[in-house]
Amino acid sequence: MSIAVIKPGMLSSFQDRGREGYQHQGIPAAGAMDERAHRLANALAGNEGDPATLEMTLTGPTLRFDAPACFALAGADLGATLNGRDLPVHRPLVARAGDTLAFGARPATGVRGYLAVHGGFALPPVMGSESTYLRSGFGGFQGRALAKGDQLPLRAPLAGGRDLDALQDALWQVRVYLPAALGAKRRDAIRFLPGMHWQEFSDASRQAFAGSEFRISPQSDRMGYRLLGPALSMSQPRQMLSEAACFGTVQVPSGGEAIILMADRQTTGGYPKIAQIATVDLPILAQCAPGHTLRFQPVALEEAQRLDSERERAFAQLQDALAPLRALLA
Repeated sequence: MSIAVIKPGMLSSFQDRGREGYQHQGIPAAGAMDERAHRLANALAGNEGDPATLEMTLTGPTLRFDAPACFALAGADLGATLNGRDLPVHRPLVARAGDTLAFGARPATGVRGYLAVHGGFALPPVMGSESTYLRSGFGGFQGRALAKGDQLPLRAPLAGGRDLDALQDALWQVRVYLPAALGAKRRDAIRFLPGMHWQEFSDASRQAFAGSEFRISPQSDRMGYRLLGPALSMSQPRQMLSEAACFGTVQVPSGGEAIILMADRQTTGGYPKIAQIATVDLPILAQCAPGHTLRFQPVALEEAQRLDSERERAFAQLQDALAPLRALLA
């Protein structure tokens, strides 16, 4: 029981919340660029835990269901259709054997969309995670992005003999209210905390980072976003030891061009760190394409922690509210 890949799309790979516990061995965490959307798709497909979702970029793939399945879409609206009929995001949906899921019917509202199927995809975990680390070629589906002709196995397709029309109607009646903390909010500025070396940057550089516009360079990918804008520099440049790197760390190489480390970041780095993007705003960055203009706004540590806690409570609230949906799919 599987899903066939008719067209792979620009870049489609399986991601969960990342490979934890191995960075001290030099193994990157990888994981979903937009963790909020990844978790939403799983919740709306009736999943608990953290099965991998298919992270799709801009154009999206064309997929054929060879078995009935419940699925959900979240993140960027990539113009999804099922057999040519428009599909919404943030709803549990039903596909029948032979149905074709495609994208591109409408202009994309962001960069990355996420596809979850009820029960998850049958992927072998590598070091406790189903995430694909593309640069080293492991995890996910054969350690790579999707290719034409792939057969993506389903872990728990819908049982044969189910009345799919009745199931679809019942799922459509499930009321889905997303807590405000889980909404895809637009912001004028990305919030950040001072980095480990903030005070060692010149006054002009600190003011420029917090007050100027930066543009995401075409030389940006899942590993990091290079920023085009004012050159940033330390008051007294010095050699630095390599230190652990985090999702959202803003490093500044000697050329002065800041880099925001993203999901496929390296495990350590020796460049000075001017800032750390607030976790709650990383999903906003994940939906920004090269050429997008960014501004940055400082946030207090206590406020960043409050926003994180609010988001986690919202996910717990959503899972509780979706208990009827999981009962329908059991």
